[in-house]
Amino acid sequence: MKVFKKLRSGFTMIEIMVVVVIVAILAAIALPIYLDYVQSSYASEARTVMSNVHNAAKMYYQTKGEWPGDVEQLERSGQLDLDRSTKLKWTFELQLPDRLSATSTEEMTGGAGKVVSFDALTGKFKGYGSPEDNQ
Repeated sequence: MKVFKKLRSGFTMIEIMVVVVIVAILAAIALPIYLDYVQSSYASEARTVMSNVHNAAKMYYQTKGEWPGDVEQLERSGQLDLDRSTKLKWTFELQLPDRLSATSTEEMTGGAGKVVSFDALTGKFKGYGSPEDNQ
């Protein structure tokens, strides 16, 4: 008597479901990390500009003997030159000598209303895109 073995090709439904579950678990782990990275990259532009604004404000103070009230004052005095695209994405508020803050506008890809602040006394950034920020 001959025994015929049926040749199977392809994957069983269980094998496919196991692979789908594994991919879903990996995606659930990777997605929050990726989103934090994206937030940090959006906020890095604001952090860089805020550092430049702070340095320009210190030069303004050394020259004029008073702190500037806004970024436009720094630009008019020739201490700072911001790109138009940066001004469209962020609005900057100066509370010198202690603090600077930047708030995103509708033009920013990450959305409006995101706030990054710089504490001039400690030299640290807080808010949107910071590791401790869980927005």
